[in-house]
Amino acid sequence: MKLYRFLLIASATLGLAFFSTSCGPNAQSSAVLGGLIGAGTGAIIGNQSGDAAKGALLGGALGAGTGAFLGDKKDKQNTQQQQRNQNASRQNNRY
Repeated sequence: MKLYRFLLIASATLGLAFFSTSCGPNAQSSAVLGGLIGAGTGAIIGNQSGDAAKGALLGGALGAGTGAFLGDKKDKQNTQQQQRNQNASRQNNRY
């Protein structure tokens, strides 16, 4: 049981650390927000099943991962839009 708990905490910690180091600002803030929402939801669900701490850890890790993924996608869209705007500006300046 102690090994299971240690592995659970270690994997949740590593997951949060990995997902919170995404490159863009949207990815980082979304990972934090997703982690907080996931931890709260996981704690509520875990409390109903008898282990709020385990639910909070799992929910936090899943929420952070989902938030980082969605935030990174938004960062990539913003980068592409900026590149399109720069290309359009360069073409307008030529004429």
